[in-house]
Amino acid sequence: MPEQSEKMNLLDLDRAAMEAFFTSIGEKAFRASQVMKWIHQHRVTDIAEMNNLSKSLRDNLQAMAEVRLPEVVVDQKSEDGTRKWLLQLDSGNSIETVFIPEGSRGTLCVSSQIGCALECSFCATGKQGFNRNLTAGEIISQVLVANHALGFDKDGDRIITNVVMMGMGEPLLNFDNVVSAMSIMMDDFAYGLSKRRITLSTAGVVPALERLREVMDVSLALSLHAPNNTLRDVLVPLNKKYPIKETLAACKDYFSDKKHRYLTVEYVMLKGVNDKPEHARELAALLKNMPSKVNLIPFNPFSESDYERSSQKVINNFRDILVSQGLTVMTRKTRGDDIDAACGQLAGRVKDKTKRTQRRVQMQVGAK
Repeated sequence: MPEQSEKMNLLDLDRAAMEAFFTSIGEKAFRASQVMKWIHQHRVTDIAEMNNLSKSLRDNLQAMAEVRLPEVVVDQKSEDGTRKWLLQLDSGNSIETVFIPEGSRGTLCVSSQIGCALECSFCATGKQGFNRNLTAGEIISQVLVANHALGFDKDGDRIITNVVMMGMGEPLLNFDNVVSAMSIMMDDFAYGLSKRRITLSTAGVVPALERLREVMDVSLALSLHAPNNTLRDVLVPLNKKYPIKETLAACKDYFSDKKHRYLTVEYVMLKGVNDKPEHARELAALLKNMPSKVNLIPFNPFSESDYERSSQKVINNFRDILVSQGLTVMTRKTRGDDIDAACGQLAGRVKDKTKRTQRRVQMQVGAK
């Protein structure tokens, strides 16, 4: 179990915060870029080894700061090349991070919370309850751990080419830390990922979406999963607070000053629930004036779910209806389900503060 430390974790600092820190201790701001390169590009976590810093600065830094990484508890590899890490953060809490290779593209799925404050009915993470937000350092450490484990390709390039904030948690409910971590991902002195190679997935926290537009330019995905409010209220309870029309309007505003950009609409295919032809036609009408592409996601079962996956025939028919209405559609390939690393299956280990798990067990016992 990682020990808690009173020292500052340098992983928590994006460039602006790192420069402010060095200035505050009487050092030049450019020390920030030097330290960021050591940590994120050279993967050096021992301050003593950062040898372009003076010995006195290194000693000073070691007294007040450190590079604190989570402990890798489990490292699993799927038959299809998908890889999942279980990372222990503190007593009782662990998160999961997943790498998905696809040709020349390598996508890392990163978590933003321990558990999830939302309770989407088809998601394993939501069933685990919620403990807390991740710090910026805990978010970016997932990228660092994965980069270290995966190394480089034969041309010397990083294996990870894309990052998606689609792991455990709702990113926009951890706004400041997620924005800080994504800033590090895009920083040329860290990972240098372009704005198009980082995707934030949200269930639709409208005020935070409006705020995101002002401070960050990344790709955006909306976990929609239903074409009307009645059904989405059941699948994604956040919809009761921010209904579909309001959420889509916020998404459209987000892209209003971004040319040639579109919203990815995520839609999990649940047998007999949201996969009927009338649902497809309703969804097509809903997205008629929205620059978007639809990502159909075959449901990935988990032990505590009563939902089933739509058949491939039903998914194909749903797709064909959307395409006939002029929408761009792709069906996500199920990856990593043999190690519970597929979409909607990430659970980690959550010391649930919401008592959600306890209430569910009590209900199950009472029903017997």
